[in-house]
Amino acid sequence: QVQLVESGGGLVQAGGSLRLSCAASVSTFTINRVGWYRQAPGKQRELVAAITSGGSTNYADSVKGRFIISRDNAKNTVYLQMNSLKPEDTAVYHCNAFGYTIVAGRSNWDDYWGQGTQVTVSS
Repeated sequence: QVQLVESGGGLVQAGGSLRLSCAASVSTFTINRVGWYRQAPGKQRELVAAITSGGSTNYADSVKGRFIISRDNAKNTVYLQMNSLKPEDTAVYHCNAFGYTIVAGRSNWDDYWGQGTQVTVSS
């Protein structure tokens, strides 16, 4: 019903930049919020940034001032611009879409995950 495809990861030196993309294919699902999460080896998955359908954004304290989340509604794509990257930003980055479908007049809420994209920042 919903497919999320991330791209844009890779290897970059500390201080460099990357832009991640999350392209969504949806049918009857209405996305309320898209979040970028990351998981480093041996650590729990954490929310990096999120953007709502209304355009509100929030960021983890560790990335404020360095990362920018944005969206292109025409392309059904959410971006994560990552600047001034640090080795501690190394992780697999996943996007998550939270929203609903209307079934028999009722909203069924659900969320979907992409397969992830690896970001590696060398020192």
